[in-house]
Amino acid sequence: MQNVAVIDVAGFVADLKSEAIDNGFHVHDERHFVETYSLRQLWEVDLHPEEACAGPIDLHLSLDVDPRALLGFEDEVMKLDDLDDTPPRGFSFPLIFTWTLPPLPSPPDLLVLATEIAGIGGVTLPIEVSAIDSFPSVTDAPERSLSIVAKIALELADVYLNNDTAITQTLERCKAVSLFLLERADRWLAET
Repeated sequence: MQNVAVIDVAGFVADLKSEAIDNGFHVHDERHFVETYSLRQLWEVDLHPEEACAGPIDLHLSLDVDPRALLGFEDEVMKLDDLDDTPPRGFSFPLIFTWTLPPLPSPPDLLVLATEIAGIGGVTLPIEVSAIDSFPSVTDAPERSLSIVAKIALELADVYLNNDTAITQTLERCKAVSLFLLERADRWLAET
């Protein structure tokens, strides 16, 4: 008897990229890392909204595949009596979305930005906004970079059932956040 994986992670990532393209993103790069000791995998996809081909916004997706969660889910699926049985819930992988912008000479107020973006992401896409000030040299003014990160739990039961409703809704919200940032980026990048 041949052992076949219950979830095709590579196929899911390919579907995720296709769904991102359908939602108005351009995919630029994909990386796949495997930790040989633990067999933990990390899939990364670099993309940006179609409207931001000339910059300055990029979106980075990363899927962290924990082999223990995958094997645990597979064990539970194998215990099901019928293929029509509902697969177990509670097994998930983190799917992380990170928006990047260049250093901003005229950065926004972080509290206002976090509040506005929270309204776009809603409760299904909680978004964390932070900033880092860096000093190229001690005599230079600080350069502020924004860190905008959203993290969701990708239910393996949904991946198994090919239920992409949550992914579609998440990518729609990611597109809305990207366009919101793009609309304001010129003002933030203007020299004071």
